[in-house]
Amino acid sequence: MSETVVHVLRHGEVYNPGGVLYGRLPGFRLSELGVQMAKAAAQGLAERHVVHVVASPLERAQQTAEPIAAQFGLPVGVDERLIESANWFEGKKVSPGDGSFRDPRNWWVLRDPVTPSWGEAYQAIAERMFAALHAARVAAEGREAVLVSHQLPIWTLRRYVERKRLWHDPRKRQCGLASLTSFHFDGAKVVGIGYSEPAAHLVAISPTARTAKGA
Repeated sequence: MSETVVHVLRHGEVYNPGGVLYGRLPGFRLSELGVQMAKAAAQGLAERHVVHVVASPLERAQQTAEPIAAQFGLPVGVDERLIESANWFEGKKVSPGDGSFRDPRNWWVLRDPVTPSWGEAYQAIAERMFAALHAARVAAEGREAVLVSHQLPIWTLRRYVERKRLWHDPRKRQCGLASLTSFHFDGAKVVGIGYSEPAAHLVAISPTARTAKGA
């Protein structure tokens, strides 16, 4: 049986002048640099045999999928299972070192880092992403598919497939803007996971790459 590859792509940089954790909020679209990142991701896949493109329903993911779909003459499907994780801090300004995590008013929300208590359970994220991954594998059997999602869901999926504990240090995620986490299948079995950053040259000049919120 020929190999099937499902590439899970994180969206590009988002225009977020208010610096909020945008999560699932509507209206957050790619910045001009983010649009270039999406095009770079498409170029990185140009020689692949992509037959299926699906994205999270959020605008930034749909925009990131568009140049890839156009390149292969495909529609952009929507899969709710690829959406960003729910988060109690959505719409709020939260940055490392800004004191949010030391504020006693937030301690109850932050009481459980394993589940976690401040948002959608890691296990729930993993299960929905894993289901979306396999649906794409079936749709692209023997060829390749692209799923566009968000940083936390993608990283949680990878850790789930690698049989690692799902709670983790967010600072150590390997899932840059417009990066590809590629799952290689032999039949229904994952036999390898690859990672690439086709937009690395653009991420390097992004002022928000290290602090992208709601990613």
